[in-house]
Amino acid sequence: MLNDSVDILIIGAGASGGALAWSLSDTSMNVLCMEQGDWISPNDYPTNLKNYEQHRWDSDFSADPNERNKPEDYPVNSQESPITPLNYNAVGGGTIAYMGLMPRFHPSDFKIKSLDGVADDWPIDYSILEPYYSINDHMSGISGLKGNPAYPPYSLPLPPLAMGKIGQTLAKGFNQLGWHWWIQDAAMLSQNYKGRKACVYAGPCDLGCATGSKASTDITYWPHALDNGVRLRTRCRVREITIDKKGMANGVLYYNENDKLERQKAKVVVLACNGIGTPRILLNSSSRIFPDGLANRSGLVGKNLMFHPLSAVLGIFDEPMEGGKGPTSCGIACHEFYESDPQKDFIGGYAIASGRGDGPLTFSLGGYGGDNPIPWGETHRESFDSIYPYMAPLVVVSDDFPEESNQVTLDPELMDSDGIPAAKVNYRQSDNNKKMIAHGKTRAKEALEAAGARELIEVEGVLRKAGWHLMGTARMGVDPGKSVVNSIGQCHDVKNLFIVDGSVFVTGAAVNPTPTIQAVALYIGDQIKKHGKSILN
Repeated sequence: MLNDSVDILIIGAGASGGALAWSLSDTSMNVLCMEQGDWISPNDYPTNLKNYEQHRWDSDFSADPNERNKPEDYPVNSQESPITPLNYNAVGGGTIAYMGLMPRFHPSDFKIKSLDGVADDWPIDYSILEPYYSINDHMSGISGLKGNPAYPPYSLPLPPLAMGKIGQTLAKGFNQLGWHWWIQDAAMLSQNYKGRKACVYAGPCDLGCATGSKASTDITYWPHALDNGVRLRTRCRVREITIDKKGMANGVLYYNENDKLERQKAKVVVLACNGIGTPRILLNSSSRIFPDGLANRSGLVGKNLMFHPLSAVLGIFDEPMEGGKGPTSCGIACHEFYESDPQKDFIGGYAIASGRGDGPLTFSLGGYGGDNPIPWGETHRESFDSIYPYMAPLVVVSDDFPEESNQVTLDPELMDSDGIPAAKVNYRQSDNNKKMIAHGKTRAKEALEAAGARELIEVEGVLRKAGWHLMGTARMGVDPGKSVVNSIGQCHDVKNLFIVDGSVFVTGAAVNPTPTIQAVALYIGDQIKKHGKSILN
């Protein structure tokens, strides 16, 4: 079946796709978005159930698509990586299952080559994205405390969430050491906002926010985009982007909800499928003109994958830390060691972030990384009772520089349910990153001890199930030989093909990427509107 042509076809309805759809909805262009997942009712979130925590580990709401294995998922071969990619396929995408931390990149994150002599500078900078960060803050309803000295001044629509006992305790440790700390910007409402209710401090934000306090794009951007005339078609799995004789994108081939192959024509195609899904589609869209994958004359599609390797130290205190009260990962963060320092034996920096603590089942199974469970058998209950109520975690969030050897390719054997090749991930943690994490864990121990911890438990290595941040596999740049898209997200090789997700990131910074992904998508949306006539003709 051949569908009528549209002006703009967006592939993916998550963080970037939703933001872009809303941005384009104030135009007269015919905009269609295809999402391989479906709408999810908040009534169906595990947080409505008494056994909610079990669903994080069962197949139905695991963040790992290989465990979830729903019809809308695609498998990922991550055997050659210490970190496995995590995602969620639905309207809202990963924002359904993310924990809601919304820190901006530092201005320095866009100029790593100029400042530190490694990686590359972005062709855009913080000042260009700042107004889009602000738009996203107000569309999402971000809670936070203004005045953070780690950033240029900016304001937020809502006051911060409560620090909780863990935050208050760890802040004393940072203060004693004289280190920077600040309440983290969060995508949960500290007050009622635009028809949404304030956070009730229930805790497990990654299992879906049944109250609507957490800013997932299905309840923030999409209602406005749909009201303005954007169309959204779910259960559509794109197999490949098609091109005409001149090498211009002219639509997609996709499987509908009945697994029937159909074609959708479009004047402009936009990829918003994350740092794994986007290169997978491009690499699968090979042709005579692009034998190595669409828009891949540079050979960089799928390369320079960045994850943000994470590790952690748990502090055990004499008093209960009330870790179950409040949003899971929201608390305070220390950026004292964020910038490069010539006195260190590594380049770049990291953040030290606090969280509220795991639920009892998650803790027993080894925490969110699932890597270090407490012993089973006779000592299990004793270990649990002596640690769980009294723990306060500090997580080291490390910068992750691009390396071409860290890449996404097509698996020669593994397929999804429609026969499309799965993504295969080859990733190696660099020596620079290992030194960075070791330094960070040492500082985390110092902070916990200064805060009064009586015992420390160190996580070994990096957390395997922590591949939430998927970046860099279709990087932005000025030189077509060293990048996939230009400074407005337009593919160098195919002028009517755009990419708006974390794939375009040049560097990864040391903070969660969602607000920067959405700011980039909003910025590119404005550029498409500005240059629309030349692109569409």
